[in-house]
Amino acid sequence: MPLPKLPLSPAARALLPVRLMLAVGASIGVAFLLVLVLYITDLGLSVWDRLQRAPTAFWVVYLLILCALSAGGGYVVWRVLRWGRPAEKSRTVAQPPDEATLRQRLEHSEAAGVAVHEIRQELEELQRRRAVGEIIVAVFGEISAGKSSLIRALLPGTDIAVDVCGGTTREVSYYTWTSPAGDRLVLADLPGLNEADGSLDRLARDEALRAHVILYVCEGDLTRNQYEALRTLVDLGSPLIVALNKIDRFAGHELTLVRERLAERIGEQVEVAPVQCGGVEEVTRIYHDGREETSLRERKPEVEDLRHALQRYLDTDPQVLDALRDTAVFVLAQQKLDSAVTEHRRGKADNIIQGYSRKAVFGALAAVSPGTDVLIQGYLGFNLIKELCALYEVPAREMDMQRFLDLAGNQIKRNFNLLLALVGNIFKAFPGIGTVVGGMMHAVVYGLIFESLGKAVARSLESRGDLVSGPALRMFEDNLSEDLEARARRLAQLVWARQRESASAGTATG
Repeated sequence: MPLPKLPLSPAARALLPVRLMLAVGASIGVAFLLVLVLYITDLGLSVWDRLQRAPTAFWVVYLLILCALSAGGGYVVWRVLRWGRPAEKSRTVAQPPDEATLRQRLEHSEAAGVAVHEIRQELEELQRRRAVGEIIVAVFGEISAGKSSLIRALLPGTDIAVDVCGGTTREVSYYTWTSPAGDRLVLADLPGLNEADGSLDRLARDEALRAHVILYVCEGDLTRNQYEALRTLVDLGSPLIVALNKIDRFAGHELTLVRERLAERIGEQVEVAPVQCGGVEEVTRIYHDGREETSLRERKPEVEDLRHALQRYLDTDPQVLDALRDTAVFVLAQQKLDSAVTEHRRGKADNIIQGYSRKAVFGALAAVSPGTDVLIQGYLGFNLIKELCALYEVPAREMDMQRFLDLAGNQIKRNFNLLLALVGNIFKAFPGIGTVVGGMMHAVVYGLIFESLGKAVARSLESRGDLVSGPALRMFEDNLSEDLEARARRLAQLVWARQRESASAGTATG
């Protein structure tokens, strides 16, 4: 008995043509692959048969062509795979400045109006120390670490202020020390780290840069802040010795562990010298009858390990020490010069921006026909960018500046009505404005736009060394909304005062 046929569901009947098409497509695909395999096989056998009958010279030429095609194809594939990836930046190590280049920059910056007196003093002090020929050792460390006590231990009889509360050293003090080998050194007692006056840290760091050898005084293992400060000193490149103070707190094996820990954290290239800077200690004497007597006595300083460590540096080539010291001073002078140039340019840029903002305001007030203000503002905007590029010594093509202004114009169109509404609300606080409010509102808006645009361009030139449209336009949009009401009120007062002056002048003439 035949089985009854089950009726197909509507969904199955709808998918039936699709399944038939897929089956036909698969059959055609399999047939095409079989034909392709047969064709390639026939072609390969035919080529192999002909190559066997060809001379050796033909074989060589044929193989060279195959290798060249394979290499070319591989290169094309590699380029396609790397298409769209960001190019890897070449890693260039910044070279320390030399004296000739630094002095050339100094002359150029001074001609541009930069205050370079402090940098000149830095180079003059270097010349003085070169002439004297002394070895400078900077004694560095946190407050209460024992810097001054250590210097007193190295220089017995020297009157040095020591305060158990810390913070005694408030400026750089210099002491001359003659080593057992007859070398003459100058010990610079630097202000302690983390004191109340924040400028002390910078003072100590600058003096450490000027020294031949840096002596860092600490107690036991390093804290996080001490480690960061010490890493900064290591990165300066000058020879550095860590003086581990108050070793009487540790037993022999504990001192070994502390030294290993310090060497592990700061690197093998830094020498660790345990010291005891003296001071006083409490001594208890017990008599035969059981009585106890407590007294204070001077603790004997133990600085021999440190003396030997310093002597080893002094026994090296003095020209090497001088070269390291000079390089560190040049780096310090360059940092100060960069800061001075940046500060000078920021001040000049702000003056340029404010000047063009006022011109934009007065230009809008002076516009006498529709479209005139657009022409005025376009001219001013182009010259604003041109002057800022000249200030930051960035070459800018007119086409690039005009393209940037066109892109900024699109952003201005999106925000113009909102700015007008805001300025209109602000002008409601000024009595008796009358019908001139429309032109005054446009003038204030143009002033806001020029302030925001100029700051964005200046920031791009300072941070990137070029006028990069994308980031500069984003900064421009952010600047438009930054402290908007206070800026608009300030410009509105300027416009209102200018209009009143014009009205008064017109009345007097009439």
